[in-house]
Amino acid sequence: MPLIIAPPTHTHFAANSDLVGLSPLTTPIKEVEKHGKAGVPVATNHMTDKPLKDSIALVTGASRGIGAALALQLAEAGAHVVAVARTVGGLEELDDKIQAVGGTATLVPVDMKDMDGIARLALALHERYKRLDILVGNAGVLGPLSPFGHVEPKDWDNLFAVNVTANWQLIRTMDPLLRAAPAGRAVFVTSGLSWRAQAYTGPYSMTKAALNVMVQIYAAETASTNVRVNAFNPGPTRTRMYAAGWPGVDPDTLPAPEDVVKTMLPLCLPSCNESGKVYDFNAKKFLSFNPPS
Repeated sequence: MPLIIAPPTHTHFAANSDLVGLSPLTTPIKEVEKHGKAGVPVATNHMTDKPLKDSIALVTGASRGIGAALALQLAEAGAHVVAVARTVGGLEELDDKIQAVGGTATLVPVDMKDMDGIARLALALHERYKRLDILVGNAGVLGPLSPFGHVEPKDWDNLFAVNVTANWQLIRTMDPLLRAAPAGRAVFVTSGLSWRAQAYTGPYSMTKAALNVMVQIYAAETASTNVRVNAFNPGPTRTRMYAAGWPGVDPDTLPAPEDVVKTMLPLCLPSCNESGKVYDFNAKKFLSFNPPS
């Protein structure tokens, strides 16, 4: 799989360029081995057990918060991380941390609303690896917290594009790769707001409710395969998104992303046999999606 190298200490994949022969590239592209960045300390407490050795893990929204924290843990567990986000700077910071623990990553700066970019990424992964072991749909936007009548159509469309349609496109394009893996695992980040019907959270809550149904249906469609599909509800977490929506909450009272993802990592392991459920961080257990009663 050709890789664009810029700057030299970080390996980038350009999702907006064709890497599988759909059109020629005008600049010579080559693949290089990364040796780390000068001045970046090498961690001495590497994870001794590498349960994800040789696995390929794709994480969206990987430049900060829960996505970045999980990507780092996946790398520590031995996976090669394909880190997807819009922010190049955030991805490069993540890459430095991954290199510091002896891990490897490919950085993919792409907007999740770029349907063609996601499709090209899937083709490139097929070209290089022929499989995808772990898919984590973490990228999401909060949007306006206001009455329905105050929500602008552009904000509504953006919420559904990022929180719902992009995850459908991930499933649509990555499904063959997950099925080709010995134990494909897909995890999508949801929210407890999706089942609480809390006032003034309508658009966001609706997108997460749609995501929950998507998880259940995809789990049903893959029930006879080696793929397992679940949602993960982190609850209130010390992230930029939560601070933007609930600025009155003291962030020091909330768990850090690094603590939250410790319970998310097991959902990515081949040993996870649950499917079609939601793991709730606060409850510390899988919950079933039940019909109304």
